[in-house]
Amino acid sequence: MTTVDIPAVAGRWRSVRLNEPRAWQEHPQPYRSRVAFAAAHVVADPLAENVPGAPAAIDWEATLAFRRHLFRYGLGVAEAMDTAQRNMGLDWVAVQELVRRSAAQAIECGARIASGAGTDHVGELSSVDEVIGAYLEQVELVQSTGSQVVVMASRQLARLADSADDYLRVYDVVLGQVQDPVVLHWLGEAFDPELAGYWGSPDVSVATKTFLDVVRAHADKVDGVKVSLLSADHEVGLRALLPPGVRLYTGDDFNFPELIRGDGTHHSDALLGAFAAVAPAASAALTALDAGDLATYDAEMAPALSLSRHIFEAPTFYYKTGITFMSWLSGWQDGFTMVGGLQSARSVTHLARLFALANDARLLPDPDLAAHRLQLVLSAAGVTR
Repeated sequence: MTTVDIPAVAGRWRSVRLNEPRAWQEHPQPYRSRVAFAAAHVVADPLAENVPGAPAAIDWEATLAFRRHLFRYGLGVAEAMDTAQRNMGLDWVAVQELVRRSAAQAIECGARIASGAGTDHVGELSSVDEVIGAYLEQVELVQSTGSQVVVMASRQLARLADSADDYLRVYDVVLGQVQDPVVLHWLGEAFDPELAGYWGSPDVSVATKTFLDVVRAHADKVDGVKVSLLSADHEVGLRALLPPGVRLYTGDDFNFPELIRGDGTHHSDALLGAFAAVAPAASAALTALDAGDLATYDAEMAPALSLSRHIFEAPTFYYKTGITFMSWLSGWQDGFTMVGGLQSARSVTHLARLFALANDARLLPDPDLAAHRLQLVLSAAGVTR
């Protein structure tokens, strides 16, 4: 069995023995017990000027192929979300093309898709009314493709809102005009510092009350809420307060196994960036959960959680780099390049640790290829032994 040396912290090195790849069982049908979305990244065109501040240039073939990979494991795709670098390199021109292409493919494959609608296409706004108009423009685009809508949190609204009443007014208009039930997204400060104090208060308990007021007032237009606050206790409390029929899609990449498993009374469904990195393992776990085999569910989720916690470590908003690196190690794309040059956002020791955890989880389809690609990154960084 091949052994490779990887850098660790403080200039140390350690040896990693490559595991045999696991023959993961595909599961192209949805799961019976949970609804599960993976938030997918975009693959950058390696020959384009994907530098900071430049328009995003996408490798469409590889980007769509990655989504077909997720469909084969029974996962829906959460499209054009923060995992796809919304507000971190993915501009509105690219967002529109991404949603159109991905939605068309999902419909062709008979798979589920939900796509983000926000206000990020218009730059600076000067009023809450302009925020409403921006939301409605993006909602119309997403609905026109046949995709479900995810109403994303708005940086512009966070800057302009004077109180909780402004949030209530915005969401009252937007949810009042959507065609079909949406996913309502609450993205926490760890994922985007510009969303601090969303829903009108830095006090999470106060913000939660406003959030619930919105959901309860429009329960017929809310399929579910996607909460990314990285607090399992908050999520457990919130899901018990939701109106009947409104799902809680966990966005907690640190605690998702226990939240999806549930407490016997309530459970969370899933809309996770982590599932893009661990799709085969998530599939195996959800298959076991469908069969009522909780021991196997726990065993399948454990190594996937270790990998996810590393990918999403602080600063959490740079997790997109780890998702992309995992895709490259796995052979789903030819290069480790990102729009906006975001491939530089994690250190080589972080990436080496990611490789080791993916190897532990037996999630590398070709371990020798993954080891070779890691060595290319290390050599380019001047890291040799």
